Amino acid sequence: MTADLPDFVPDFEKTGGLVPAIAQDAVSGEVLMMAWMNEEAWHRTLTTGEAHYFSRSRGSLWHKGGTSGHTQHIRAVRLDCDSDTILLLVDQIGGAACHKGYKSCFFRELKDGEISVCSPLVFDPEEVYK
Repeated sequence: MTADLPDFVPDFEKTGGLVPAIAQDAVSGEVLMMAWMNEEAWHRTLTTGEAHYFSRSRGSLWHKGGTSGHTQHIRAVRLDCDSDTILLLVDQIGGAACHKGYKSCFFRELKDGEISVCSPLVFDPEEVYK
């Protein structure tokens, strides 16, 4: 990865400093999560090859999997046509993207009037985040 591509930069100014970043499994295509990136998270992601995001609730940068070990290795990065949304194609290390222990943050589904869990539980968050 490289951070010095002037024609391949999200438009952080247009979006107030944060842009949505969607992590998608590079092999299966499953959407794993959506988080926010600021310029620092963007540069760290490109320079380290692992996903970094900006936590709005904590007001700080975070390395995905820094605590749990469930990191996201970047295979490719895409920008949408308006340069205001990032798509990360990742290898999800450890099997879970969700801090609640599921493979995907999109683990709940409403289908045919029924709500169900549609993504496997990989770990117990109470054990991981002690």
